[in-house]
Formats: sequence, structure tokens, C-alpha cells
Amino acid sequence: MIPAAFDYVRPTSIEEAVTALAEAGEDAKVLAGGQSLMPLLRLRLAYPDALIDLDRVDSLRQIRSENGDLFIGAMATHHQVMRDPLVLEHVPLIAKATATVADPAVRHRGTFGGSLAHADPAGDLPAVALALDAVFVVRSAERGDREIPAAEFFVDWMTSAMEPDELLIGVRVPKLGPAWGVHYEKFHRTAQAWAIVGVACAVRRERGAIEDARVALTNMGPTPYRATEVERFIEGRTVSENSFTAAAERAAEGASPPDDLNGSAEYRRHLARVLTARALTTAATV
Repeated sequence: MIPAAFDYVRPTSIEEAVTALAEAGEDAKVLAGGQSLMPLLRLRLAYPDALIDLDRVDSLRQIRSENGDLFIGAMATHHQVMRDPLVLEHVPLIAKATATVADPAVRHRGTFGGSLAHADPAGDLPAVALALDAVFVVRSAERGDREIPAAEFFVDWMTSAMEPDELLIGVRVPKLGPAWGVHYEKFHRTAQAWAIVGVACAVRRERGAIEDARVALTNMGPTPYRATEVERFIEGRTVSENSFTAAAERAAEGASPPDDLNGSAEYRRHLARVLTARALTTAATV
């Protein structure tokens, strides 16, 4: 199909982009990598009055250290993120999860910020951002910058806490030290399919025990889900298969997984328990 008509704006700076977004009003869409938006436009499931293309805003592609955190620009591509030395050193969970996104063609065009702003609970990166306590930096022409914790950013299915005139600039992620182990475990029907369930896991070990744990799940509800019961149970326990299995039994507590053609809600709860045990085991033993 052919998309509906819209005005096309191609800014070259963040200031131009937020100004264009403010002038376009609520019926504008931002084009980052386009891997999710373009199919919606072609099917006329989205029909904006204006499309703001960020492809020439090079300043949004930066990845840098910033006050003890790692700042990843919204327009950094998946390919760039999964190979960046700073990401690999300080937040390897992001690199591991990004390497599972779709296929190489999508990873070369799709963007880190675009995937997160899309707020699809079946996407891999929202759960990772939640597990790492990431902070989203957004900007509007009128109010300037605002920071939104990942726990508050995802508010419903494909709905974020950003206002219509706000642009995602980048994401600040606390750096993980050498005592942390990480893993992203994902189950999907084919290599390029969305995750039926995914588990983002980071654990900090000390003297043979788990001192800190962060676990978040993909596609277990209308937003990425933080498995706090797993975290509470495993913290302070010895590194052992029994501990991980017992903790993983709590993975689906409080979640509201969808029931669809890809799997029933109960099947997803089963997958959440199995994949969480695997993710904990791998993260704690690497």
C-alpha cells in the first residue's frame, strides 16, 4: 500500500528537530531507523500530518562516558551499539541483547532509541533498559531536557511517558563493574521473530553469593516486566543451581502475559521460569 500524504522535515541538529516537532503538533511522527514505523505507514496504521526524519542529526549517534554513566545516543544503530568498546566494557548486557534483534539488515538500519521509544513489550531492549535502571533523556523546544527513569518510561502497550513535543535524545545507563555477570536469554520461533519471552539478567557476585540481582522480562505484559520477586529471593543466596531454579519459580509472579497465536499465557509463564533459570545460571557463572 501507499502511505497517506504528510509533510516531510529533515533537520540537521537536535534544536531543529525539537522545533520541527513542536511546530508539527500532536499528529507528527519521528523517523529514526524506520524499521517499525515504515510498515505502519505503508499499511496506514499510522497516518501522521508530518514526518520528522532524524537521519542527518549526527549528534544523536554519539556513545560516550558521562559522569560515571554510559550515554547512548538515540540514533546509534543496533550494529554500532553491539560493537562499541564502551558498551562492551561497561554494559555488555545491552550488546548481548542487541545482537539478538531481528537480522543484520535490521540491525544496520534500526536504532537504539527508536526501538525503545516504540515501547513494544515484545522488543528486546525495553526489558534490558528496565533491568539496568536506565534513564531516558528527552527534550522539548519549550521545556528543555527531562529525565525519565526506565521504570516510569513504559506506561502501556507501545505507549511511553514522552509528551507529543518531546524527542528522545539518548539513554543514560549506570556502568556495571567487573563483579557483574550478565545474560540475555530469548525464546522465539525463528531467528528473526519477536521474542515469545525474553529475560534480561544482571547479577553481582561476592564471596560465592549473589549480592545484587536485576531481572526483567520481555513480552510478559503490556510493558516490560521487572521480576522483583526473583531479585528478592536470590539476593544473598549462594551461587548454585538450586538457588537459581528456586528463584526462577517466581519469575511470572505479578506478570500479565498475553494469550495469542504465538503462545498461551500459561505457556509464557512456563517459559519465563525456564529462561530465568538459564539466564541466572549463565550470568552468575561467566
